[in-house]
Amino acid sequence: MPDLYLGASFFAEYRRELTAAATFLGALALAELLDRALSRRTGSLRAALGTEQLSPELRTRLRLVRRLVFAAIVMLGAALALAQFPDVRRLATGLLASSAVLGIVVGFAARQTLANAIAGILIAITQPIRVGDVVSFEGRRGQVEDLALSYTTIRLADGACLLVPNERLVQTPLENHTLRSGRVLVEAAVWVARDIDLERATRLPRSRGLEVQVGATDKDAVELVALLRLEPGADWQAARAELLRAWLADLATEPPAKGPEVSSPVAD
Repeated sequence: MPDLYLGASFFAEYRRELTAAATFLGALALAELLDRALSRRTGSLRAALGTEQLSPELRTRLRLVRRLVFAAIVMLGAALALAQFPDVRRLATGLLASSAVLGIVVGFAARQTLANAIAGILIAITQPIRVGDVVSFEGRRGQVEDLALSYTTIRLADGACLLVPNERLVQTPLENHTLRSGRVLVEAAVWVARDIDLERATRLPRSRGLEVQVGATDKDAVELVALLRLEPGADWQAARAELLRAWLADLATEPPAKGPEVSSPVAD
């Protein structure tokens, strides 16, 4: 009996705190459930369309919808949790009464965050870049891996991730190679001795129907560049590595003058 009384007393004393915590945790759980439901819906949509992968435009928009829904539910849960405290309610009422001042303060304090979120929404709607596109940004080239509300992730050719704030992405000139034709062009290059038989050296890539160009020359060697065109979303790193392995094996009887060099992916 005393334990029951202590439990009831504890709940009465910390009722607001417990209610606020339960409200916020409930909002997090609801947001997670809806996010998983939307993720499963994406799989159902792929099956309905009879395709293994959705278009870059649709994937980008679906990711934005999922994140907006998640953020909206969490923010609503936080607001309802804070509303359990009378002091917070009075403060909010006073701030709402001076909405102009509130707008200035909030806008100044969260300018960078809001700017990135708004830029992320604009990118997802207008789609100058999409998930899976190959882009060049400030002299660095890679593939767009993810588009979040605050930043965009670009996977570079060396495997590193470049995280770019969305506001900066909107304000800085950017080249989207994939939008030109929808096909990604991978360049794989090897150096061979200058006196080598070029017909022999380019035999393997040409047997696969690939175009081979002379990239550069010096007094002892020649750079040969094979162009491999892939569909958007293809694993260009694996395709490039397989091509280089086969090409170098074919050249094993006549080793190249220099080690293989691999350039970044571009798009046709």
